[in-house]
Amino acid sequence: MGDHFEKGQHALLNEGEENEMEIFGYRSQACRKALCLAGSIFSFGILSLVFYWRPAWHVWANCVPCSLQEADVVLLKTTDEFQTYSRKKVMWIYLSALSSTFGLTPDHPLITDEEYIINRAIRKPELKVRCIKVQKIRYVWNNLEGQFQKIGSLEDWLSSAKIHLKFGSGLTTEEQEIRRLICGPNTIDVEVTPIWKLLIKEVLNPFYIFQLFSVCLWFSEDYKEYAFAIIIMSVISIALTVYDLREQSVKLHHLVESHNSITVSVCGRRGVQELESRFLVPGDLLILTGNKVQMPCDAILIDGSCVVDEGMLTGESIPVTKTPLPLMDSCVPWKTQSEADYKRHVLFCGTEVIQAKGAGSGPVRAVVLQTGFNTAKGDLVRSILYPKPMNFKLYRDAIRFLLCLVGIATIGMIYTLCVYVLSGEAPEEVVKKALDVITIAVPPALPAALTTGIIYAQRRLKKRGIFCISPQRINVCGQVNLVCFDKTGTLTKDGLDLWGVLPCDKNGFQEVHSFASGKVLPWGPLSAAMASCHSLVVLDETIQGDPLDLKMFEATNWEMAMPGDDFHIKGVPAYAMIVKPCKAASQVSVEGIAVLHQFPFSSSLQRMTVIVQEIGGDQLVFMKGAPERVASFCQPETVPTSFISDLQIYTTQGFRVIALAYKKLETDHHTTLTREKVESDLIFLGLLILENRLKNETKPVLEELISAQIKTVMITGDNLQTAITVARKSGMVSESQKVILIEANETMGSSSASISWKLVEEKKQIAYGNQDNFINIREEVSDNGREGSYHFALSGKSFHVISQHFSSLLPKILINGTIFARMSPGQKSSLVEEFQKLDYFVGMCGDGANDCGALKMAHVGISLSEQEASVASPFTSKTPNIECVPHLIKEGRAALVTSFCMFKYMAVYSMIQYIGVLLLYWKTNSLSNYQFLFQDLAITTLIGVTMNLNGAYPKLVPFRPAGRLISPPLLVSVIFNILLSLAMHIVGFILIQKQPWYSMEVHSACTVKNESISKLTISPTAPEKTGSNGVFTSFENTTIWFLGTINSIIVAFIFSKGKPFRQPIYTNYVFVLVLITQLGVCLFILFADTPELYRSLDLLCTPVLWRVYMVIMLGCNFIVSLVVEEAIIENRALWMAIKRCFGYRSKSQYRIWQRNLANDSCWPPLNQTSYSDIAGCGREVSYSNPVFESHEEQL
Repeated sequence: MGDHFEKGQHALLNEGEENEMEIFGYRSQACRKALCLAGSIFSFGILSLVFYWRPAWHVWANCVPCSLQEADVVLLKTTDEFQTYSRKKVMWIYLSALSSTFGLTPDHPLITDEEYIINRAIRKPELKVRCIKVQKIRYVWNNLEGQFQKIGSLEDWLSSAKIHLKFGSGLTTEEQEIRRLICGPNTIDVEVTPIWKLLIKEVLNPFYIFQLFSVCLWFSEDYKEYAFAIIIMSVISIALTVYDLREQSVKLHHLVESHNSITVSVCGRRGVQELESRFLVPGDLLILTGNKVQMPCDAILIDGSCVVDEGMLTGESIPVTKTPLPLMDSCVPWKTQSEADYKRHVLFCGTEVIQAKGAGSGPVRAVVLQTGFNTAKGDLVRSILYPKPMNFKLYRDAIRFLLCLVGIATIGMIYTLCVYVLSGEAPEEVVKKALDVITIAVPPALPAALTTGIIYAQRRLKKRGIFCISPQRINVCGQVNLVCFDKTGTLTKDGLDLWGVLPCDKNGFQEVHSFASGKVLPWGPLSAAMASCHSLVVLDETIQGDPLDLKMFEATNWEMAMPGDDFHIKGVPAYAMIVKPCKAASQVSVEGIAVLHQFPFSSSLQRMTVIVQEIGGDQLVFMKGAPERVASFCQPETVPTSFISDLQIYTTQGFRVIALAYKKLETDHHTTLTREKVESDLIFLGLLILENRLKNETKPVLEELISAQIKTVMITGDNLQTAITVARKSGMVSESQKVILIEANETMGSSSASISWKLVEEKKQIAYGNQDNFINIREEVSDNGREGSYHFALSGKSFHVISQHFSSLLPKILINGTIFARMSPGQKSSLVEEFQKLDYFVGMCGDGANDCGALKMAHVGISLSEQEASVASPFTSKTPNIECVPHLIKEGRAALVTSFCMFKYMAVYSMIQYIGVLLLYWKTNSLSNYQFLFQDLAITTLIGVTMNLNGAYPKLVPFRPAGRLISPPLLVSVIFNILLSLAMHIVGFILIQKQPWYSMEVHSACTVKNESISKLTISPTAPEKTGSNGVFTSFENTTIWFLGTINSIIVAFIFSKGKPFRQPIYTNYVFVLVLITQLGVCLFILFADTPELYRSLDLLCTPVLWRVYMVIMLGCNFIVSLVVEEAIIENRALWMAIKRCFGYRSKSQYRIWQRNLANDSCWPPLNQTSYSDIAGCGREVSYSNPVFESHEEQL
């Protein structure tokens, strides 16, 4: 189409976002439509089919370019490497229905205010809105700005004052009706795709259309048996694919079904009313009452506070406290009005409001921010419905391979037309013969043969408890060379176990109190801190909250009382949470403790603090958090002198360590105290020691992957210290390797963004700011860290800063990046995509819903959960550990090699038949239907079904199979075998004509004993038609058929690969038995002079000596082919030497970066800090990642 567009015809949709697309305007034209319709009729639907495969051609043929404002059809093109086209009709939404309801007119005050997109979209005076729907999102035409814009969410420019003023008292009924009509329903609706739709989509695949053409041609030639065989195989293949797609559709439908039927309270100008959630619109005012409320939309909290379970988004079922959006006078957009994260004011769709507390006597109020597929949950579901296309070279090569065969077939067709037209054949016969060449050169059985290989692999995986909803991905598993693992629940067991407490007094640390013995901790400030310093809540008579808090509280044998229970204590507010000792608790001197005020835990502050009152006693302050952080708030004399060394002992063993401290509060008026005053001059109480145990299978599996040179990466939401320890304990980072901590900080005031590298040291402890848990930093470093045996560790915050300000360093960091902690779900997806940009084939193994995006983004996603994650990932393991990963890679490698074997076999087999038929066409001869049937059904189909049965080799070798069909070894193998077969066929074809018994007078070349056969044979010079086949029997036909048939069996044996990716051929008993049987039958036909058999196969009897010659030719072919295959094609060392000789180097991005970094003396830069405005080492490469930035904004 070129790059010249009419003014206003071209624009960008979702600019800078992950789903960015180009949009082009077109107008339908009646005469063009009529011409296309006529073309479809005269081409018997072929034109319609082409338009179905190529939507852009459909638009270009039926429409003329025009501005987007006038367009009735738009053409969308993705801006990624795939540049996929899609066609959408422009629809109209008419508001005229509302004019009768409440008298809506063009000058109505509700729609004259053009401050909001929704009003700018209404065309006046007609009162209608132009819109398109792309990937479940509605876009309306903004008449003022002249572009399509997303609808279904509040505008980003709104300030907090505007939100409070405009939406704080709810929308009017009229506003709700207008918004409802334009924004659409608030539903995440995933329809179960009807089977007939799936069936049509699958059947219209180009290859099945080609099969249909082949089958029709065969029926016209009375070649019914093989046609039926192909039909049966295709039906099975289609049925299996449709079944898989249907199962996935049903699963996803059930996942989101409950979301659409929630009843909510909405406050309007006419008071509060109960509504179904699907009627919600952006700007509605929600009233949140009671507990356990599922959020049906994204909403901004404007009044009251909420405790929310965001497990659906983060994977961690830890209550998160949401605070109301403060009312500020500034005109700054509400998301950027304060330094704190705006997400703390947002209640996300799909999350559960555990507790809603109003401010004073008022209710909890929230303004609807986004509805439907614009929400956080909608975004997750859309990422599942519309995954990024998989760029796997095998499938592109398969198309090229088939196009090459079509090209060869075209040459054969021209040759056939020339030969038969010159010989004076009837036009009908000439056309049939020419079309036959296509079905011979392009094997219609190929998709079915490839499908059987994947079905067998899927069946083997199922036996190991690994289920697959996207079978085509099994082949991709064979190319995986990097696997990302979530930590909690994947590498380690779920949750933490309380190992013990290390109390301290004036003399330092005392003996460890172990909870394993069941002994209760004696009463004192330490046990009081454990009982009260937490954010647990009571729901449905069960205590819920952070697993760490839960373990700590359970160890005290105390219990929690709901606010407003039977007793009220003087001086304690009614809303205060009260903890009381239960009967099993040890001697306690207090009746209970009331929690008066909480400063919730923050990962940036690394601590939480509570103000409590002992019932009938003093007011106290308790703090818990990262040990070094808590110690910094304590009176120095109360912190034991051995604090650093003792802490080091536990952290290096992989324990999670939390410190506790307290003090008495002198004043009764706690509300006037600032946090700074409360958190000062504390008395250090001791250390709480918890352990997060590795799963038993983790270490051996990681060792197996690393020994196979598969890079392993940890992506976790946990803190950095724990992640580094788990990486060391699991073997992801070996004892001899260094861990380099990368810390990047955002631009602060006048200073620009900074990035620093420090070596994590195990011997020396230094408190270092701004880390989740303090990392031990080594100050003076020898040159050992520069030898390449190092791993980078960084947090999600640093990853975000590096992506924005140090993008050129990102690929360098990723090459050795192993530990990524505190990663949000969006960051996990972005990291996976960044690895893919470096040409890694990425596997992702996770267990939580927070891994959904990454599981979908990865080439191979493996879920260890049967919840949301299993819908997003192609693979689900019933066994909840990572043992499934090497099994999957082994099966993937075996399936990939099997696919290559099958491609090679089908290519060579079709070329053998093609060569034979073209040689016979020279004599205006051909193979009979039964000869074709024997080769196609008895030989090839059986081989195609059984050749794939080899299982995966039990050991992972440190290299992968070739990922491309056009790799040199594979091409050499195919071309050599085709040339070898060509030579053998030509030799046979020429030699038989030079035999003394090949003469005009002789009617039979058999001996006198075989006189009965001689009556059946026909002289080559006086041919007769046999039966209804119209095929000529001849000595050439007999020779070519025998050579071709037995050659097909030889090639199948040669190409059936065993080690190092598949089990040896002798373990595939069925295949070996099939080959022996086929060879036996062929030799029997060759040497057994059975007249009926010869007659049915249209063969001629030849002298025994000639039959021996044929066997010798085939034997030579077998020996030469086997020697070349084993000594050259399968000789990896030889190919590596050839690569070195020609100076060939891998063009994969990660290989290029590895070579560059190996020669870079200033990498890694240890104990350095760089700033974003200073050109650092290796800053010359631009490497942007808009996907990550936009995705984080959406979440």
